[in-house]
Amino acid sequence: MTNHVEGKSIVITGGGGGFGKLVAEKAAALGALVTLGDIDGAAAEAVASAITASGGKAQARATDVTDLAQCQALVGQAVSAYGRIDVMVNNAGTMPLAFFSDHEAAYPAWQRCIDINIKGVLNGMIAAYDPMIQQARGQVINISSIYGNFPVVGAAVYGASKAAVNVMGESLRLESRGKIKVTTIKPTGVPATGLSASVINPAASVGILGQNAPEFMAMVEAMKGGTLPPERLDPQNIDYASLAPEHIADAVIHAINQPWGVSLGEITVRAAGDHFIL
Repeated sequence: MTNHVEGKSIVITGGGGGFGKLVAEKAAALGALVTLGDIDGAAAEAVASAITASGGKAQARATDVTDLAQCQALVGQAVSAYGRIDVMVNNAGTMPLAFFSDHEAAYPAWQRCIDINIKGVLNGMIAAYDPMIQQARGQVINISSIYGNFPVVGAAVYGASKAAVNVMGESLRLESRGKIKVTTIKPTGVPATGLSASVINPAASVGILGQNAPEFMAMVEAMKGGTLPPERLDPQNIDYASLAPEHIADAVIHAINQPWGVSLGEITVRAAGDHFIL
């Protein structure tokens, strides 16, 4: 298969861990020139250092995506080091699931969600826009979620933030057609990532699980206790129950690994046996 990743200058927010770290490692292994931004600058530097030690090309910068100037500085560092920015991966995000009745505990996290998931993605797109237009080509990849497909209980703010990501990305594609291609990646639940730590009320996941909630909760407990049948965690099995983070990273790499004239618009990634109803 032709390697369309090699030589591309790729900027990744939230690159200090989770999906961002995995995308950076996989892209660098294919010969990409990686620039990592993360609010935890030390974590981003550690990822970049490990990539460099393995023979790849990577650099890092502490970046708060809620600050447009910091996003612009991150992109500027990529352009300065590598001469351009080919791909902007807006990956940084938070997932404060909670019911409206949880508002006293959830409100600060909801504000942060709006700042990171909406403003952060907007800032990333703005930061990449001018250099990509000047180059006359570029790609924006936004990490969304199936929660953005339809409103459900327990995810009013998070779902709205991901719906906003979908709309902003598609609007950018329409406006910059022929110069910037846009891909929206929609993962289902990935319990193994740190994103679940931002959930305010675990019971709020009922909105995305519906009638499958009891079975899903039992599966999670079995995973924690090490009693889940191993075939349920084997991606070669059609009843694979729970996505591993690398499958999302692989989808991002797949979107990048296309000829410049081919744009993958939306990719939903789910385990074949998962419990999510959206």
